[in-house]
Amino acid sequence: MNKAKSFFANHNFSSILASLASIVVGLILGVILLAVTSFAPNTDLGEGIKILFLGPFAQTSWLQALGNRIFYAVPLIFTGLSVGIAYKTGLFNIGAPGQFLVGTRVSLLVALNINSIGKPVQAVFVWLLALVLGRLAGALWGLIPGALKAFLGINEVIICIRTNWIAANRFTWIFELKSLDHLKNTLSGKSGYLIQTSVTGNSTPTWNLNVLTKGSSLDCSIFIAILFAILLWLLRNKTTIGYSRRACGLNKFSARYSGRKEKGNIRLAMALAGSLAAIGGCLYYLNPNIEIKWDSAYASLPSYGFDGIPAALLANCNPIGIIFASLFRRYLSSSGSSLALAHYNQYYADRIIAAIIYRSGFSRFFVELYNRYRQKNHNRNSKILMGYLTEGLLPNLTLVAKTPAEGPSAVPTPVTQGDKKEGDK
Repeated sequence: MNKAKSFFANHNFSSILASLASIVVGLILGVILLAVTSFAPNTDLGEGIKILFLGPFAQTSWLQALGNRIFYAVPLIFTGLSVGIAYKTGLFNIGAPGQFLVGTRVSLLVALNINSIGKPVQAVFVWLLALVLGRLAGALWGLIPGALKAFLGINEVIICIRTNWIAANRFTWIFELKSLDHLKNTLSGKSGYLIQTSVTGNSTPTWNLNVLTKGSSLDCSIFIAILFAILLWLLRNKTTIGYSRRACGLNKFSARYSGRKEKGNIRLAMALAGSLAAIGGCLYYLNPNIEIKWDSAYASLPSYGFDGIPAALLANCNPIGIIFASLFRRYLSSSGSSLALAHYNQYYADRIIAAIIYRSGFSRFFVELYNRYRQKNHNRNSKILMGYLTEGLLPNLTLVAKTPAEGPSAVPTPVTQGDKKEGDK
């Protein structure tokens, strides 16, 4: 019974409950929104609800659609992990889009410049090299706002916004060089696209997952994402490094007083965040079916960098929870894009997601208020109990001294007034 009480009183359980309640309320609001707007011409409420809830399972080729949704959730998992690991250190990493692009640029420069067609062993090593160098580039890019925050006290949000646009402009500028014209796809009348990694043979291994899912883009990247999430959970909860980072996130002054290296934790957190966002970009664009338009990269930032923020917040920045939050986020977003089949606006899904995120934030606010109320009651009851002990308001106890005959080691024995005999008066 006590174990059950401690489980339900656990902070992690309350956070999970708050997230689930937010999802349920958000979906209910989505259904209400579809019902209210179903009076528009040609709209089909039943079909809209079916598409919203069944997602890929409402399609004929549901296995292929499911595989694509899992694949497109992988970069979202990595950007969510990037946001989450910084947030738990007391930082807000809004620089994930720039880190995403930096990792993509470096990995593509490696994978597209080396021809590994017909050389499967070399292809694996080139793919690993592209992944490692892309991650290292993202870590160095994330270290810039981390170092400026640690040494100069400059707000990381301001620096991240600037580094985002620097990375986007540098992406276009690099591939504009004449020496890289051989990387540009000029076939089929295309303009401004790079060739795919399938041309050079340095793609992410598929492990036949694309065949199992009837021609989807699914590859082994989903297993890499799960592995990284598990490793981050272990780092956060089972190591001194993770404890030190969480201590800085909860209260940097207390952490500093206890001997924690605040500046080192800031730099480490932002470097890790940058590397995670970069891996998301690497794995996404190293897929043989994905191509990137390089000539317009300077004009807009990749949405994956920003979509990781609600995924992390919905999961309360828990690495394992971010996997499920990202899959749910992608599932709902893809379902929303199919709402046009029922003559609904495809952006309804974004409104549902926004309602879920806002509801999640308010739920945690009320959970924190409830926890503070419980702690306040506990402290008040403890003070009352201590008052009873010090003022003698508990059942009256008196000490009956032992006679000297009983020896010097005799200890007074407490008895109540009711236990006294009349002769002892």
